Amino acid sequence: MKKLLSILSVTCLLLISCEGDPGPPGPPGQDGLDGLDGLIGTVFEYDVTFTNLNDDVPFETYEFPASVEVFNTDVVLAYLLVDVVDGTDVWEPLPRTLYFNDGILSYSFNHTLYDIQFFLDGTVDFPSLLPEFTDNLIMRVAILPAESAEAIDVNDMEQVMSISKFNLTEPVILD
Repeated sequence: MKKLLSILSVTCLLLISCEGDPGPPGPPGQDGLDGLDGLIGTVFEYDVTFTNLNDDVPFETYEFPASVEVFNTDVVLAYLLVDVVDGTDVWEPLPRTLYFNDGILSYSFNHTLYDIQFFLDGTVDFPSLLPEFTDNLIMRVAILPAESAEAIDVNDMEQVMSISKFNLTEPVILD
């Protein structure tokens, strides 16, 4: 048994310690993009007021700006401005759900390649909602190439803004 262990130890030592001359270098590869270079998105905002609260599902539809082209592979994200703390905007991704004593209110969205629709859902009585829940809500929309959305935390507005077109800090509010 000792002889077998000695032979195995010597064999392992020889295999680990042997090193030859390095071979010739391979051909150079093609240049690629560093990080997220070239993967930009577009960010803009809407001032949303839900006007027909008597509908089963109140909604408002907005066309995307004419300068924005949305592709099937793009990711469309929407955020609601929920607060401003010490001059800093606080954004929450949609859908966003609020719980009240008399029911649930949810803000959500859907989109096509040409427009976005924001809507209210839930069990609350929509016509009885206070204006702070239905009027002049700032909704931020980010349209990102799929590669960008996979590479960042889409819940972090700073990361979303960092890859937007022109590295925007404040998007234009659209009506």
